[in-house]
Amino acid sequence: MGDPKFLRRTYDRPKHPWEQARMDEERKLLAKYGLKNKRELWKAESLLRNYRRQARQLQARLRAKEAQAEKETKWLLDSLARLGVLPTGTPTLDDVLTLETSDLIQRRLQWIVYVKGLAATAHQARQLIVHGHISIGDHRVTRPGYFVRSEEETRIAYDGSSPLSDDSHQIRNAIRAKAETASTTSAAAPMDPTAAPAPTGPSGPAVGGA
Repeated sequence: MGDPKFLRRTYDRPKHPWEQARMDEERKLLAKYGLKNKRELWKAESLLRNYRRQARQLQARLRAKEAQAEKETKWLLDSLARLGVLPTGTPTLDDVLTLETSDLIQRRLQWIVYVKGLAATAHQARQLIVHGHISIGDHRVTRPGYFVRSEEETRIAYDGSSPLSDDSHQIRNAIRAKAETASTTSAAAPMDPTAAPAPTGPSGPAVGGA
């Protein structure tokens, strides 16, 4: 099991660290989703590889008609459906194999806070979370990389003890102003399929200990 004082690394580094195409793609994902460093991206990639490996193994075991494989398949699909990365209805193992790294990153609390309009940018969303301004229900969450389950998504809001819970707070006014500007600009410009979605909630400037 190893010494509990020394946690195991939860990600795998690229086998070929200097591949230009991969490095360019990583930079795009870091910029789009506001990730702190490549380790956060590698964690998502490692988690996705684990899900895919399980799906391939389960497919082979199902072909061999293992009864236990049917139970494990249901557990895996139910788990990913609760996480919100699989389509609603009747997901299959093939759906797991078609998942991409971005599907997992988009379930991070940081990204959902941005998409809900609680922050003007993904980077600001990270800052709000780390500084304790965001809660899920009654629980304050300070981990930007927390994976949000589908049932929790509607309960994400500004923490009740945060100054940002006041709708007239200057930072919230700035977030709304930036969201309105972004909506006006996007309505006038052609749609870019690779661009991040505009915030949809009550959407700034940097947040200190406000």
